[in-house]
Amino acid sequence: MSNYIIVPLVVGVLAVLFAAYLASYVLRKDRGTPEMQKVADAIFQGARAFLNRQYRTIAILSIFAAVIVGVVLALLGQGSSADKFSLAWHTSLAFLIGAVCSGISGYIGMDVAVRSNARTASAATRSLGEALMISLRGGAVSGFLVVSLSLLGVSLVFTAYGGLTNPAVAPSLIVGFGFGASFVALFAQLGGGIYTKAADVGADLVGKIEAGIPEDDPRNPAVIADLVGDNVGDCAGRGADLFESTAAENIGAMILGVALYSFTRNLGWILFPLVVRAFGLIASAIGLLWIRPSIVTEPDKAAGKDPGEIAMNQLNIGYFITCAFSIIGVFLGSYLLLGGADTGAGTINVTSNGGIPGWVWFGFAGTTGILLSIAFVYITQYYTAGTWRPVREIAAATLTGPATTIITGIAVGFECVVLPVLAISAALGLSYFFGSQVQIPSNAITINSGGIFGTAVATMGMLMSCAYILAMDTFGPITDNAGGITEMSGQAESVRDITDALDGVGNTTKALTKGYGIGSAALAAFLLFSAYLDVLFTSKVNSTCPASANCSAQALAAAKTASAGVYTVDLANIAVFIAALIGITLVFFFSALAIRAVGAAAKRMIEEVRRQFRANPKIMAEDPADRVDPDYARCVDISTRGALRAMILPGVVAVLTPIAVGTILGPQAEAGMLMVGTMGGIVLALFLNNSGGAWDNAKKYIEAGYLKVNAEGEMVDRNDPTGTVLGKKSEPHKAGVVGDTVGDPFKDTAGPSLHVLIKLLSTITLVLAPLYVFLHPL
Repeated sequence: MSNYIIVPLVVGVLAVLFAAYLASYVLRKDRGTPEMQKVADAIFQGARAFLNRQYRTIAILSIFAAVIVGVVLALLGQGSSADKFSLAWHTSLAFLIGAVCSGISGYIGMDVAVRSNARTASAATRSLGEALMISLRGGAVSGFLVVSLSLLGVSLVFTAYGGLTNPAVAPSLIVGFGFGASFVALFAQLGGGIYTKAADVGADLVGKIEAGIPEDDPRNPAVIADLVGDNVGDCAGRGADLFESTAAENIGAMILGVALYSFTRNLGWILFPLVVRAFGLIASAIGLLWIRPSIVTEPDKAAGKDPGEIAMNQLNIGYFITCAFSIIGVFLGSYLLLGGADTGAGTINVTSNGGIPGWVWFGFAGTTGILLSIAFVYITQYYTAGTWRPVREIAAATLTGPATTIITGIAVGFECVVLPVLAISAALGLSYFFGSQVQIPSNAITINSGGIFGTAVATMGMLMSCAYILAMDTFGPITDNAGGITEMSGQAESVRDITDALDGVGNTTKALTKGYGIGSAALAAFLLFSAYLDVLFTSKVNSTCPASANCSAQALAAAKTASAGVYTVDLANIAVFIAALIGITLVFFFSALAIRAVGAAAKRMIEEVRRQFRANPKIMAEDPADRVDPDYARCVDISTRGALRAMILPGVVAVLTPIAVGTILGPQAEAGMLMVGTMGGIVLALFLNNSGGAWDNAKKYIEAGYLKVNAEGEMVDRNDPTGTVLGKKSEPHKAGVVGDTVGDPFKDTAGPSLHVLIKLLSTITLVLAPLYVFLHPL
């Protein structure tokens, strides 16, 4: 069974090579006119300068955190001095490896994405199909690098730490890898989110509303900073987010697999998450390669069909192909690793209900996770795409001003929590049911091991399409940048029509990725929570029957029976209740700090744009020949400094709060904080992501000329030929811009950062569980 470790290693290397092929394909394309290249170079230099400064700051914080973790575990861990030292250096080294891999994947992915924007703009002068291919494949470089480096990192560290010879210990040693990835992701997502929204809000409020100039107009001093922000937030930030998602959830599932390995002696329980994720990379590559220029209908041959609808349909088909192959992969992985007799230390003693093999039940659980990802695609599209009621409802509210626009958007945000939570609940319940149909010998443990592992399989199933999803996410900032380059370089309206259509699709795909991210985080929440309780259980058993004591089988069974109580987290316990209350409060306080940081940085940006307009009237000269370029670099610097300063406080609060709770109130209280804080984070992130996306697309709905009214001023269908169009520069448009600026820090700063916070809470508790147990023995 140990030979199956070759699968994630080989597929991971092939995926890196595939990403290199995609990068080569994109970089061979022409960069367009000199005017296009000038704008693209400014974006590239701004993005690289910000990431260099940001990652230097994160590197210093990461080294400090790794040293602190190592010292704490060396001094306060369990076992002998040698055991403590081994745990400390293994965890600290894994932390640094996870941090480095996360940074590399985000940086390289962003680098290629920034190089793809001018090439997409140039391709748009020729065809929709070519522009779609370049932007999607440019985004896929990030997607495949993130997932493959995560898979390779976990697999290699697991193997190097003796996972094939001592599998019961290795997953606990590599948990630092997930913590390092989460640590970097939190600051990368925060910094990128603050940067991009400070620039976006400043550019929109002064440019569109006060100056009355279009989006991405070269006269706007904040426009380059805005375009840079799309990359550092949506490319590097989201890449780091999903890198830590895949790493942390792999490790959590492997920790659960350790318990099942100890019962069955089948290494497949531990290797299963790695092998299934490898199959997911193969499925994502097949879905991506299906999309070719030859299958894309060009607008002039589509009988008036919206180019955005054409592009979105192609992306959806590629995603469905990915999901179909993922279902095959999860059943194949279950059969290979969970369905046969072990040839090692013993034989598997696993039975199942209904005469159906256990691996089939686990295949059903994985399919449930895949179907949840599809459900999130449709739910998110419903709440954020302009073809459905919620966005049109917000667009209608703009007719009566900014106040009603904001009220309606908040109401839509609260409403949009319901369907995703029901979908998550159904997926958790079904996957637990499917897993519970498999009876695994539990050695006196009272929990349903099969059911919990079923939820882990569902999480792995949902994450199988991660590479394709991240490709669609990075597609968004590439097409947004392409639109800006087209506008600033003065291209024909027909070119702008294609880039606008792709930009609208990109807004939807970015929203889909946020929904996917929080959906996977929700499934992983139960997985990582269960893994933490497993760690507490193991710690209590080891304190009663340490390995050095050579306990009898009867004594070990008695110790396990006595330790099973750790799986019950009692909210009637005052310490647990207090910790739970702190957990949900952390979610709101963290969001407040993130949104306030955007507001403060945006204020400085607005003041700078106004100052430049006042100080140099030639920026807005009527005759283009008399105009001078604004000082773009000054605005880029304001966003950079504001983001790097502002990301520290919320990041430190997120890291220190769970440590303080576990240290003061103990490991069971920490479990309560983790459980309730995660639930609150899931719900609030759904509200922030979807309300922000709905406000954004309501604004774009108006800008596309779809808001029409009758003689009484009431909104009518966008296809009504008798309706009067209220488009750009109208009062409803201004109200829509205000709503969009309110939603910007929701959907691109606080919401995505909560995804990371949820998993950071889990990885911190897993890493520092020995500290909590030392201070508060179970």
